[in-house]
Amino acid sequence: MEDLVVVRKEGLYCVPGDFYIDPWRPVTRAVITHAHADHARIGHTHYLAAAAGAGILRARLGADITLQALPYGESVNHNGVRLSLHPAGHVLGSAQLRMEWQGQVWVASGDYKLEADGTCAAFEPVRCHTFITESTFGMPIYRWQAQAEIFDDINRWWRANAAEGRASVLFCYAFGKAQRILHGIDASIGPIVCHGAVEPLNRLYREAGVALPATSTVGEAEAGKRGKANAYAGSLVVAPPSAAGSPWMRRFGDYSDAFASGWMRLRGTRRRRGVDRGFVLSDHADWPALQEAIAASGAARVIVTHGQVATMVRWLCQNGLDAAAFNTEYGDEDDTAAEVTQDSNAVPPVSVPGQERPGQEGPGHA
Repeated sequence: MEDLVVVRKEGLYCVPGDFYIDPWRPVTRAVITHAHADHARIGHTHYLAAAAGAGILRARLGADITLQALPYGESVNHNGVRLSLHPAGHVLGSAQLRMEWQGQVWVASGDYKLEADGTCAAFEPVRCHTFITESTFGMPIYRWQAQAEIFDDINRWWRANAAEGRASVLFCYAFGKAQRILHGIDASIGPIVCHGAVEPLNRLYREAGVALPATSTVGEAEAGKRGKANAYAGSLVVAPPSAAGSPWMRRFGDYSDAFASGWMRLRGTRRRRGVDRGFVLSDHADWPALQEAIAASGAARVIVTHGQVATMVRWLCQNGLDAAAFNTEYGDEDDTAAEVTQDSNAVPPVSVPGQERPGQEGPGHA
């Protein structure tokens, strides 16, 4: 039987439905799994996405995009393909796309994590015959602590800095990670200041009903503390990685800095980032969670799109599944390319019908 989804130069293409999934080149019809920049791009004629993420998507791509917002679990039919979107647990509005056609059920998962965090709808397993999965952290070394433990570590670091009259600058991705941290920390420790790339997204999360503590921009904070020495002492400053080393940082005087990312699990990444602390916190599934999600799908066939592709394909094949890879352009998030480790025993991704470019392993966001 014909494959439901193949790869074209524009992106993942549903053949009978005549639409693309998170395409990287302009197309007529695009289904978007979430609003991170590597999955949601400008230039498409028509967009379909989860209703929970419509505000984020319009803010990032333009208020005038032609967008059909579909509530989780509701279905539409397009060219005979039944489509529905289901929570992926990655960021606000993230979704898995379920496609059903002539008895075949495929699910494209986008990016996902299994640990619920209170800032987006929790991941829901979707049964299918073929599961298209990411593998950003698809190596056995990646096993996350419970997020509550990480938030406790962040609180202790912030509290200790505040006691010594320092600001605490925490670098993290502006969309998703920043709001997850804000939702999880102890806001009673001190004032919270957010970079201009973070604060507009905070507002969108609040409008979507997500509880976040009070925050201010640098401009608002400085307006209230004009003339005060060490005005940011005791504050938590949340900023994207691109702010590190920039003139914007000079205003904070004596500060301690940290980076929150799944890549902090790697030896040497904190040193290369040049920060005082590293917190291992990711919005992607770790190695056990990837295995759990794949098993929960019930799929006999699994296609891996990005991350540690060769490692995951090899493991799946060794465990009796029909596994292959799609070569995609996913992996680089908004602010900077993430740190990446290459599997020293890597083999090229397995070729599949419809794949048009040579295999490669791309970096993933964190």
